[in-house]
Amino acid sequence: MASAATKNTITLNNGVEMPLISLGTWKAEKGVVGKAVLEALAAGYRGIDCACDYGNEEEVGAAIAQAIAQGICKREELFICSKLWNTYHRREHVEPACRKTLKDLGLDYLDLYLIHFPIPLKYVPIEERYPPEWLSNAGVMEVDPVPYRETWEAMEALQEKGLVRAVGVSNVSCSLMQDILSYAKSPPAVNQVEIHPYNSQQALSNFNQANNIVVTAFSPLGSGSYVSIGMDKGHGVGVMKEPAILSIAQSTKKSPAQVCLRWLVQRGLTSVPKSVNQDRLRQNLDIFDFELTPEQMKTIDNLNKDLRYNDPGEFTKGMGPQWEKTGYPIHD
Repeated sequence: MASAATKNTITLNNGVEMPLISLGTWKAEKGVVGKAVLEALAAGYRGIDCACDYGNEEEVGAAIAQAIAQGICKREELFICSKLWNTYHRREHVEPACRKTLKDLGLDYLDLYLIHFPIPLKYVPIEERYPPEWLSNAGVMEVDPVPYRETWEAMEALQEKGLVRAVGVSNVSCSLMQDILSYAKSPPAVNQVEIHPYNSQQALSNFNQANNIVVTAFSPLGSGSYVSIGMDKGHGVGVMKEPAILSIAQSTKKSPAQVCLRWLVQRGLTSVPKSVNQDRLRQNLDIFDFELTPEQMKTIDNLNKDLRYNDPGEFTKGMGPQWEKTGYPIHD
């Protein structure tokens, strides 16, 4: 278990240092995200979690450049992560997609590049629509049967060329990870998955950690980001109003969000909480001066409901003939 004095980074399996807390930028709107990134960097964040699909990398990049120009940070102090979108899984599309992200972010290299979903979709040229999101130009989801190994080998090639310092995956189950490990020359450094007190993913975390793969929790504070898009499954802000979390927050004199993030740190996990509120940005980073007791950790562990908000098995239903009945199943 981590202690309150533990450093605020973790070492990846290739020796690269990754912050335990990075700023998430999913659903951070244009016109707002840049200010949030700048404020986060000024507050001490050194990790920024991005993706092609978020549609805001140009503004994020402008904020990073501004922070460097103002002397807030140096490029070598930052840990910038982005993700390969589903429509770029074929070998020949991986590097152009990465270079587009680098151009938008104004960077020469990424510290971490992840395969966003193990869902290969039909290619949509960058010049035709970007980001392409989930639908092809025909207006439906169209699968492109690309072997995951092909995509992974193209990711490794990016690392060999120096375009990225580390490569990893996202939304990957234990069974798929076992397959990746059977052929990977460079094992995934990170697996980013949905983890919060209602979806603890303990078995998946244990498996990855046993194989020296760092686990990053997205949506670490629960359903808040899903309310506006109708994916909160009726739970509203959920975890943030959970009585057990509120009780621990009161006893530790911390916010519910800080309690949830500290729970992840003590499990040896990294996380990417998103906020555009200056006070909450600072709170989310201020979790290294207290420690949850074993009893408090167990209380939070026991809140697990296997409740997944970002489940392609749900949100791909009805998006095309091959998805009509079951959606796209991704489970541990």
